[in-house]
Amino acid sequence: MDLNADLGEGFGRWTLTEDEALLTCVTSANVACGFHAGDASVMRRVCDAAAERGVRIGAQVSYRDLAGFGRRAMDVPAAELTAEIAYQIGALRVFAEAAGSTVSYVKPHGALYNRVVRDEEQAAAVVAGVLLAGGRPVVLGLPGSRLLAHAEAAGLTAVEEAFADRAYTPHGTLVPRGETGAVVHDAEEVVRRSVGMAVDGAVTGVDGSRIAVAARSLCVHGDTPGAAALALRVRTALEEAGVSVRAFA
Repeated sequence: MDLNADLGEGFGRWTLTEDEALLTCVTSANVACGFHAGDASVMRRVCDAAAERGVRIGAQVSYRDLAGFGRRAMDVPAAELTAEIAYQIGALRVFAEAAGSTVSYVKPHGALYNRVVRDEEQAAAVVAGVLLAGGRPVVLGLPGSRLLAHAEAAGLTAVEEAFADRAYTPHGTLVPRGETGAVVHDAEEVVRRSVGMAVDGAVTGVDGSRIAVAARSLCVHGDTPGAAALALRVRTALEEAGVSVRAFA
C-alpha cells in the first residue's frame, strides 16, 4: 500500500502543511502546483526534499482558486481546464527534474477531484491535460471514477486511492466537506479504518454500511492538524498488520 499526503500547501510566508515531517513517513507527495496553494519557492523546496528522501512526486492539480483553496465548485470550459492542467504539471516538472526526480503521477485536488468522479467532460479534460503535458504519469483517483476510466481509455496507468481521514457515502464516494462528519478527526478511528481498507478492502460508511474499497494508495490530508503524527501512526499500524508500505509509481 502506498501512503500519500498533500504537501506544499502554503504560499509566500504562509505555511499550512508539515512538509518536512510528512516526508519522513509518506511514500508519495501530492504537491500543490500553484492553483489552490503553493508557489515557485514552495514547489522547489518540496521537490528537493522529496527527491532527497526517495519520495515520489505527484502533481496535485486544481481549479484556479487560491482564495477558496480549490474547494469551491467552478465551471471551467473543457479546453481551458485542459490547458490549466498541463500548465500545472509542467510547472512542477521543472522543479522535480531539477531535484533529480520527475512527476510520477497526477492527482486532482478538492472540488476538481470530486467533480471528475462523475462528470465525463471535466474528467476527459483533465486526462487531456495530462497527455498534453507529456511524460505519461500515473493518474490517481477514486475507484470507479470517470477520471480513471478516461485515463485507462487513453492508455495511461490508473491507480485507485482511499482516504484515511474522510467519511464515505453508501455509494463509495466522499461525504462533501460541508456536511457534518465529512472529516474523521479521531486518530484511533483513522488508524483503524486505514488498516481495514488495506487488509480487508472495506470501510464503514456514514450510514453504517460496509463499503468495498479497492485501493493501492491511501491518503492522509496534509492540512489536517497533526497530519504528520497521524500519518506516522497510520504507517506504523499498516506495517504492524503486515502491509508493505511502498510507492505505487
